[in-house]
Amino acid sequence: MDTDNQAPNTTYNNEENFADLLEKSLTKHGRLEPGQLVEAVIVKITSDWIFLDLGGKGEGYLDKKELMDASGNLTVKEGDTARAYFLSSENNEMHFTTKIGSGSAGHKQIEDAWRNGILVAGTIVKEVKGGFEVKIAGSVRAFCPFSQLGMQREENQSDYVGRSLTFKITEYNEKNIVLSRKIILEEEWENKKQELKSELKEGMKIKGTVASIQTFGAFVNIGGVEGLIPISKIAWGRTERVSDVLSAGQEVEVIIKSIDWERDRISLSLKDALPDPWESAADKYPVSSFHVGTVARLMSFGAFVTLEQGVDGLIPISKLGAGKRINHPREVLKEGQSIEVKVEAFDREKKRLSLSLAEISREEEEAAATLKNYQDQAKDTPKNLGSLGELLKAKMEQKGKK
Repeated sequence: MDTDNQAPNTTYNNEENFADLLEKSLTKHGRLEPGQLVEAVIVKITSDWIFLDLGGKGEGYLDKKELMDASGNLTVKEGDTARAYFLSSENNEMHFTTKIGSGSAGHKQIEDAWRNGILVAGTIVKEVKGGFEVKIAGSVRAFCPFSQLGMQREENQSDYVGRSLTFKITEYNEKNIVLSRKIILEEEWENKKQELKSELKEGMKIKGTVASIQTFGAFVNIGGVEGLIPISKIAWGRTERVSDVLSAGQEVEVIIKSIDWERDRISLSLKDALPDPWESAADKYPVSSFHVGTVARLMSFGAFVTLEQGVDGLIPISKLGAGKRINHPREVLKEGQSIEVKVEAFDREKKRLSLSLAEISREEEEAAATLKNYQDQAKDTPKNLGSLGELLKAKMEQKGKK
């Protein structure tokens, strides 16, 4: 017989009536408790129902709509394993549910969900004092405190209005129904944490997705749990704002730096998954070479200049005044300015570059070369032709006349 549009208690297969199979199962193996969570293999899918094989406990059914996505597509197939709550057994029919849906349901069904820990689907209608008004089972009003919503750190309360979510009923009477989503999230986290304890190890490189951006770093989802990339571990260079480097939803590859399961904290590093720019800096920036960089920070003792991401050098304040004394680098430079610099010294072990302004360095080099040239000339000049100072003065006067 065709079971697609028939009630679940009609013929399920050609050998025995489903109700008979159920009754035999219950007699032999004992009854399930309402609200009991089971994992069962899907043995048949019809147009309205999904039938489950409960092993020694027999078979059951649940509404096909419960395992459809927002577009109406079925998310499972025969042979898959489904998790469902035992709801009730009436007329020898063992009924399961993944949650009390948003369709019409009486207070008796909602009360059963509360007593047996069955999840309910609800839509957040509006923000009220201390929380949200939520409609469950179609038209039943319920309340979810802000503290029990389990919001993400960056989310605004008003963003939740209109969203459909799954809740657990924590308090129930016909005039007052209190919900919690946080309990569900915490249970999911605990289950996921036990799975990941054996999978995640310190030092491991793993892919993840940026979940949220904070001023102090970024939270990244790695396999169902979140870890934090502190702002200091985002890039080899200085990061002023996390949003300049990362955005929510971005896929990243990170290194697990530390795991504290007791405190539910996982520390991650993005920069450690990237090549260290200092490894090749010695070849790129040899002593006496000239490069164009950007003034990153002005301090009382000098100016930091970024040559590339992660490689900064320092121009001491003594090398900024072109021979004149200045009180602060801001007198000659400004942050963000592009300048040409010369590498004066390189310390690979300490990752330090000492720089000077290229223009001043070239002038000093030219002056030194000129002085050396005159000194060389002075050695070969007869003493009666005058001193070195007189020769330099004569040269300068000659140059001024041209």
